[in-house]
Amino acid sequence: MKADFYETLGVKKGADEKELKAAFRKLAMQFHPDRNPGDHACEHKFKEINEAYECLKDPQKRAAYDRFGHAAFEQGGGMNGAAHGFAAGGFADIFEDIFGDMMGGGRRRSSGGRERGADLRYNMEISLEEAYAGKTAQIRVPASVSCTECSGSGAKPGTQPVTCTLCGGHGKVRATQGFFSIERTCPQCQGRGTTIKDPCTKCAGQGRVTEERSLSVNIPAGIEDGTRIRLSGEGEAGVRGGPPGDLYIFLSLEPHELYQRDGADLHCRVPISMVTAALGSEIEVPAIDGSEAKVKIPAGTQSGSRFRVNGKGMPVLRSKQTGDLYVQVAVETPQKLTKRQKELLAEFEKLSSDHTQPESSGFLSRVRTFLDGLGNRGSYSA
Repeated sequence: MKADFYETLGVKKGADEKELKAAFRKLAMQFHPDRNPGDHACEHKFKEINEAYECLKDPQKRAAYDRFGHAAFEQGGGMNGAAHGFAAGGFADIFEDIFGDMMGGGRRRSSGGRERGADLRYNMEISLEEAYAGKTAQIRVPASVSCTECSGSGAKPGTQPVTCTLCGGHGKVRATQGFFSIERTCPQCQGRGTTIKDPCTKCAGQGRVTEERSLSVNIPAGIEDGTRIRLSGEGEAGVRGGPPGDLYIFLSLEPHELYQRDGADLHCRVPISMVTAALGSEIEVPAIDGSEAKVKIPAGTQSGSRFRVNGKGMPVLRSKQTGDLYVQVAVETPQKLTKRQKELLAEFEKLSSDHTQPESSGFLSRVRTFLDGLGNRGSYSA
């Protein structure tokens, strides 16, 4: 006489799914044939545990067992085969029930052939002015979209995909040999669990067609080079009604003829005349916002000197802060002088002193000191 399934697992009749699984795991690990090689009693016990759990974990089978006992599965009722070679549940089911949670969850079930669409990438180049002010750009993206004829199902209008006859909708088929069961993708439905007898004529059963779409993209003010914008659900359409992928827009900034960007700050190189550098003046520099920034050049400014203009840089993304504009001056040496200009510069040179050109005068003084030192060392060695 067969033992009671609840007694076999050591649980009460009202045990829930968690209690059943916990009891099964404990007993399966204890009596597993691999842990008890050559022990036929353990092998028999392991089969009884598997048979009990296969019945009680299924709500319909459990309800029948609770009402009729073992008689519910006699006369080919469906459980007899499960006790031999694990054909119904399979060794893979046992392994999955024991280790499934640790390996990332239960078995993947068929989703009716629905698969998520692929993500798309779109490269967009914008100007520095557009990055400063922000903009709404219109782009055209060729992508797969859900077929309107079949609503993405892939089946001819008026029909539906049918359950695969080979795998029963699971998307996988199992081959059992002894205590082991090997599971592989169903060759008939390619793992989708369904097949299409009458495919849609527009999409040839794919559930999607390739079209060019027009999308509106919001570029916020202060966007930086290399920023990635994600448009959820705007990628490739899913297979057979599956969810669409995403569209990723990668932004790059065009080189600017006046400014170099460093975060929220802008840098600008401005040439000035030798007279402006010597006497001082006030110059106007164009700012990125279209205004004119006034920069005061003090007398005696040297080439390479840098001046900061507050608040004339780039806006900080999603902030009220603004960077600064840095103006670097480059003193320009006069070229193609007239005779009179040359005479005036020669006269200026005669009137110059160490105070007029302290850097060059100091350098010449250091050179003379260096050369004198070399001469003295030569006389000592002689």
